[in-house]
Amino acid sequence: MASIDTLLPFVYICFFLFSPSLGKVLNNNPIKHLQGCHKGDKVQGLHKLKLYLAKYGYLNYQNSPDHTNADEFDEELDAALKSYQNFYHLNATGVLDENTVSQMLVPRCGHPDKKIHQHGTKLLHTVSHFQFFANEPKWPPSKSHLTYAFDSDYPNNYIPPVDRAFNTWATSSNYFTFSRVSDINGADLKIAFESPQHGDVDFELNDLAHANPPPGGRFHYNSAIPWSVGPRPVRNHFDLETVALHEIGHLLGLDHSQYRDAVMFASINAGIVKGLNFDDIQGIKVLYGLN
Repeated sequence: MASIDTLLPFVYICFFLFSPSLGKVLNNNPIKHLQGCHKGDKVQGLHKLKLYLAKYGYLNYQNSPDHTNADEFDEELDAALKSYQNFYHLNATGVLDENTVSQMLVPRCGHPDKKIHQHGTKLLHTVSHFQFFANEPKWPPSKSHLTYAFDSDYPNNYIPPVDRAFNTWATSSNYFTFSRVSDINGADLKIAFESPQHGDVDFELNDLAHANPPPGGRFHYNSAIPWSVGPRPVRNHFDLETVALHEIGHLLGLDHSQYRDAVMFASINAGIVKGLNFDDIQGIKVLYGLN
């Protein structure tokens, strides 16, 4: 049985992978068959849309779980869908149109886009570019230097891109420093390649990686994903350094950004290389009071 410490919430980053198996999954996604639905409709399968929006922070049905199963396009679903459309810079009509369905079909990070606060019957959302986790967990001033280590099964040729990512965060933050150590048990940050079913929080088909916010320190890559070591992009492969930059941001306390150019944005296509953006750097400086 895992301890409470090992059950800290992981943050997922999930990216689009061009493969026949994934294409089949996307074609069978029940949301695809709900296109055109809007407020007032009653359509079999609408509860799937409600579950999707609840998972990613747009609906809160904790106090009425039976409501989630209803196939009615009600006022709450209308408001949630418009909120989703606004977040992804779509036309906020409340209609499940083609562009909205397309966005929902892109494999994505499993962490919610928004933090929902229940207040009476209203759903209040906080949206910004860079974002922090609930209660803003961060490393104390005594831990501005962090050690990291790789699991014994971690491929040696995949180490340099992660080293570069740590160096980039150190230079850009002008606050954190990092050093690689050999003892993973004593390291602040622990990095491993894991199979989809690995015993803590399993990867879904298109989950790329996951990491803990402070002080969790765990960072896992999905070994079932095709990887490239860079520095140039490789078609249909995911860049290890780009993903490391994102996951290190989570390890330091950054949540997902709404800004698409930020490395902390929740999704990315295969064959893309990204670096830290002003939004990423500003986020870490605000979190740690470095401005």
